[in-house]
Amino acid sequence: MTDLDMALVLEARRALEGRIRRTPVEASPALSDRAGVPVFLKLEALQLTGSFKIRGAFFVLSRLGAEERKRGVVTCSAGNHGKAVAYVARELGIPAEIHVPKSVDESKYQAMLALGAEVVRSEFEGYDETEKFARAEAAKSGRPFLTAFDDALILAANGGTLAAEVLEDCLEARTFLLPVGGAGLAGGFAYYAKTALPGCRIIGCQHVLSPALALSLERGEAVLTLPPVATTAGGLEGGIGRTGFEILRSRIDGVALVTEEEIFDAVRFMLDRHQYLIEPSSAVTVAAILTGKAGRLDSSAVAVISGRNVALPTIRKILAA
Repeated sequence: MTDLDMALVLEARRALEGRIRRTPVEASPALSDRAGVPVFLKLEALQLTGSFKIRGAFFVLSRLGAEERKRGVVTCSAGNHGKAVAYVARELGIPAEIHVPKSVDESKYQAMLALGAEVVRSEFEGYDETEKFARAEAAKSGRPFLTAFDDALILAANGGTLAAEVLEDCLEARTFLLPVGGAGLAGGFAYYAKTALPGCRIIGCQHVLSPALALSLERGEAVLTLPPVATTAGGLEGGIGRTGFEILRSRIDGVALVTEEEIFDAVRFMLDRHQYLIEPSSAVTVAAILTGKAGRLDSSAVAVISGRNVALPTIRKILAA
């Protein structure tokens, strides 16, 4: 099994060069006023396929051997990972079977179908049960299972390459707010940032009803599964990966737990103040600042805005709230 190190992040950066967008870091005067320090946004919502997930999907799929590419891959996704896998698989000519929870965001589901993937909607509402079923299907068919978050390759590409860009483009930042679901982004980001800037602060942001990171820190071990919860922020729902948690447990400086209503407020805030439509899962970092749940920020901060994929009925619900 591959271990996460700086060399692997560099390998991922080389593999992704010219294949993805280098998304901008933009100042947020409104959030800066709230926080009392300069706050910047890493706008990964402007990435190809609408989220950071294409980084990991491309890096892992590009490393498959000829026989593995021929057989195809199986994966499980709350939406953004699946959309990214579908996009890259089409580019590389790799058959892809993507399992999604019954509650998957409709826009993400339709996007995967449009990209030519075989999409299997689960009978389960939550991510964790759906992943268990998808892994069994992969094992039965002898195809590789591509995890959305629990792998060093995914962490290196999804979080590590993102952190490298942020540190290069925002030299003054010393605090980083990250959305945390399975920790594929947060684990890789925290590893790179703490290695390059040992004194920096990492704040993980989660849904209060699915706080896998917070629970894992309390228990001293990764909480791999959690009961499904009703939320529009599907990317934050479920357990945390062992790989990401093992990195975060010694590198996380705080956890902010926000509610569905606070996430909705953050989506509306981004529309009103920045004219960016972002998905609820990515609004959690903004919500952590707006509510003060990120704690006092003593240095320039970057909030990662991880994605924009959200269905029209969800947008209507958020705007009507």
